[in-house]
Amino acid sequence: MAEWAHLPRDLLCLIAQRFETPFDTMRFRSVCSSWRSVVNPKRHRSPGRFPFLPNHGISDTTWGFYLTKRSVFRVESPMEPSIGDTDGWLIKVEEDTRGMIKISNPMSKSYFKPLPKEFPKVLNLLNFSVNELCQEYVLHYLNFWPVSNRPGDAGDLYREKVAYKCLNYDGSEFILVTIHVSGRLAMFKSGDGRWSTVPHTALPYDDVTLFKGDFYAVDNSGATFLVESQDKVTLVAEAVFGGDKKILLESNGELLLVDMYLTVDSEENFGLDGELPEGILQEKTVGFKVFKLRKDGIKKWTVVRDLGNTMLFLGENCSFSALASGLYGVKGNCIFFTDGFLCCNGDEEDVFKGSDIAIFFLEDGSILPLCDCSEYSNLFWPPPHWIISSGVHDDHLAAV
Repeated sequence: MAEWAHLPRDLLCLIAQRFETPFDTMRFRSVCSSWRSVVNPKRHRSPGRFPFLPNHGISDTTWGFYLTKRSVFRVESPMEPSIGDTDGWLIKVEEDTRGMIKISNPMSKSYFKPLPKEFPKVLNLLNFSVNELCQEYVLHYLNFWPVSNRPGDAGDLYREKVAYKCLNYDGSEFILVTIHVSGRLAMFKSGDGRWSTVPHTALPYDDVTLFKGDFYAVDNSGATFLVESQDKVTLVAEAVFGGDKKILLESNGELLLVDMYLTVDSEENFGLDGELPEGILQEKTVGFKVFKLRKDGIKKWTVVRDLGNTMLFLGENCSFSALASGLYGVKGNCIFFTDGFLCCNGDEEDVFKGSDIAIFFLEDGSILPLCDCSEYSNLFWPPPHWIISSGVHDDHLAAV
């Protein structure tokens, strides 16, 4: 039998360099003290300050961006859950500049506040089955308003999707790709220290993502491109006309395109009882189509009519997939998305009843608010009982 604790240090270092997530590092370090000594727990340092994008209209050099990273986890109970309790929990986790952990809705940037009083102050994730589903990166404005008058989300006014690629072990070398105000792509390379726009495509881009280590971008027609540099952009899939917004995501090792169909109408026709000013038109999601990228070199998308056991999640800053297997009462072949017209009117004390999350079921094309589907809503809120009962509850400790 191999003595894992006595593996050569050089071999352990090579293994550690192939980790893709901080959670891989945490599990590696938990094996034994000799493995723990090989890897620093803070593997990737956060990139520092970024200048504004070109043509942003602001010349004040004290302004700019900073980047934050958030991870979406699927946490599962190691034991059979009690009746009425969910056996899986989806959370988004962010570590702030003070080292404190914030837990939020994986479909948005809204933090779960307040957490239940009995929520543990310390969670040992090694006690659970934990899978990281995706990582999202968000650019925040610096010095947008005077600090004393800044609203809580003032730094989040930059709304475009950000794709991030780390080029070395400690995170000091990286590339960012996002969508410029002009609708073109903008790229930031740590070695250059500046933004460059990618002079390509006549249509504005809808989304950008990192798939198997490469940047992909889709424009409003559905035409999809491999983005290797500012000067090298290659078509990988021709246009898919029909919907109104295109979204890219990875699922089970394949690149998917989700085409969102929207309709525009007045608030009266959506039954909002005058919540919007008279005459205001709003968009409402009415359907989706899903495609996958062909692997035979033909530059076309193939229609996916059934997702099987897979669920898709279209969040504000990242999109991801998860399997429904092992989740009590939950089936796949559906898409979670946000739509303000389907929000539920719940008690203000409930941090999630006012959610604007809805579910699209591919089997029959129906759309239901999340709050009408208890088995699915329990994936998000409230925290399952096996989480509540598992941690340390001392008030002087911080949740980790």
